[in-house]
Amino acid sequence: MRLEVTRLDAGLPLPRYAHEGDAGLDLYAAADAVLAPQERALIPTGLAVAIPEGHAGFVQPRSGHAIRRGLGFVNAPGLIDSRYRGEIRLVAINLDAAETLTIERGEKIAQLVVQPVVTVDVVEVDTLDETARGDGGFGSTGA
Repeated sequence: MRLEVTRLDAGLPLPRYAHEGDAGLDLYAAADAVLAPQERALIPTGLAVAIPEGHAGFVQPRSGHAIRRGLGFVNAPGLIDSRYRGEIRLVAINLDAAETLTIERGEKIAQLVVQPVVTVDVVEVDTLDETARGDGGFGSTGA
């Protein structure tokens, strides 16, 4: 599948897979940021993409940054609809309770996963079908 990309910042690389078989394309920070504990910041990537019709882009945090530095994204996964043509920007948060987090321009900050999506017809009904799980949630399966 073809993914059309416009570089809004010529100094950054195009998204790419780090390894053969990877699901996520690496995205890079287009600006420096310093986040105090629990602080949020909008981080630009310097890219705009044309997600193919029938698909959506999902921006995911990088697991290494999450465990080592406490970097997360407030709205993870971030959703990019197929008709959106603006810059991909990330709502980063420093989840570390004590340490300041520094993001440097050009560092790998997130991953973009492109997946097929289906659209549904919403149908209002009086009741839903019965299942073994029913309305159990939030740990109801014992985990």
